[in-house]
This record gives sequence, C-alpha cells and structure tokens, in this order.
Amino acid sequence: MTTTQLTTQINKKKSFLCIGLDIDLDKIPKHLLKEDDPIFAFNKAIIDATHHLCVAYKPNTAFYEAYGIKGWQALEKTINYLNENHPEIYTIADAKRGDIGNTSTMYAKAFFEDLGFDSVTVAPYMGKDSVEPFLAFEDKHTILLALTSNQGAFDFQTKTVDGVELYKQVLETSKSWKNSENLMYVVGATKAEFLGDIRNIIPDNFLLVPGVGAQGGNLQEVCKYGMNNSVGLLINSSRGIIYASNKMDFAEAAAKKAEDLQLQMAIELNTNS
Repeated sequence: MTTTQLTTQINKKKSFLCIGLDIDLDKIPKHLLKEDDPIFAFNKAIIDATHHLCVAYKPNTAFYEAYGIKGWQALEKTINYLNENHPEIYTIADAKRGDIGNTSTMYAKAFFEDLGFDSVTVAPYMGKDSVEPFLAFEDKHTILLALTSNQGAFDFQTKTVDGVELYKQVLETSKSWKNSENLMYVVGATKAEFLGDIRNIIPDNFLLVPGVGAQGGNLQEVCKYGMNNSVGLLINSSRGIIYASNKMDFAEAAAKKAEDLQLQMAIELNTNS
C-alpha cells in the first residue's frame, strides 16, 4: 500500500487510528478459550467490530511467538483475514527486526512476501546494511524506531554525541539510505514535546505514534506538533481498546473505545485542515 492510498483512507474515515492486536490469553474473555483458535477468534471479533473506525492494525509479533506454532498460525490467519476482507486497511508487523544484510533480507521476505504485511518495524542500531534490505521492497514500508515511548528511551536515544541527540542523528542518517522514501518512524506519544524538532528533520514521512491511552500520551499535543500536510500520523492504541472489556461484550466495548478516539481524530483533522 502506498502512502497516498493510506492518506486517502485517513481522509475517508476521518481517522488515523491504528489498533494494536497484542493478544494475551490471560486477558481475553474466558469463553473464547473454548475456541479451537482463541487468538484468531479474538482478533476476528475485534476487527469485525472496529475496521470502519481505524486505518491500520498492528500485531506485535511477540504476543504470537510466545504461543509457539499455534501463535504464529493465528498471526497468519489474522493477516490473511485482513488482506482478504479489508484490503484497504494498512497492516504493520510490529516485529522490531534488524540484523546483518542477508538476515534482514530473510526477515523482510517473511513479513512482506510470506505473510503479506504492508510494513514492519525495524531497529536501526546496526545501521544502513541492516535496514536497506527492508527498503528494497516496492510499496512496502520500513518503520524505523526513532524515539520510543518507554522510560528506557532516555538511556540512549536522547543522549548527545557531538552536541546532537542520538535520535536526531538516526533521523538524519536514515534519509541518505537507498529507497528512504519508504521509511516511516516510530515516535512515542509520551515524547510529544520532541515532535517539532523531529518534523524539522523529516517533514514528509509518516510517524507511527504509540503511547496514546494506557501509556498516557496526549492526542491533541501529538497532532499539534506532529501532523503535516498529508496528516502523516498513525496513532496506535492497543490495551486501551482491545481490553476495554473481558466479558461477552468485549468487541462492542472495543468499538466504543475506538469510536471515542476516532471522533477526537475527526475534530483534529477538521481543526488542522
């Protein structure tokens, strides 16, 4: 999917909401545990209830890998269900990969060719040759970790080297990589005060912004400093939506939480248009 197609969906739905599908069998409704594939049953119900309110879904692969082959099969069924029934929805494999070139090529093939995701998150620490294999795939996006929402981000990402914060050096350097137009970046909602400087470096790229909701990020602040002429934002919420209820009404409760965010996003789109 191209960014133009993504922007079209954002404007059509009045939403730039990404829903994180981070499935923990200890948190899903107990009645689903009787299903042959409780992870997929949960995901399908969430997708059916919320697909008209969001433009992207983001499964974090750790929550599937933790359950072994059954978890991976559930992930495959989830992405196939999305691609077959909602091809207009942007899909993100939150896998945080990144390794030497030939290994990265195999990671890219796994998520882009085998599973059919539109994008994958990648750690930049090993540099250009660990990221460019992902960038080589046409109409696919590599979402680079830039400034994350966790407290440990301050351990390295905001440290200065020759007077410049490390995350800014990552942003600047990544612009020189081959096919860098296929880059998006992860910037945590809890770091909204940094977005002005980030937009000065990468004014046109999409930002994937986790941390709104359970982690305390502020939607209005993120939009104020992070929105660009093509919106340029995907705001992710995971736990705050999918675990709104652990009862029989879990899908309806998730839809209500998603709708609350979507309505706020519609206001921001109208305000900043």
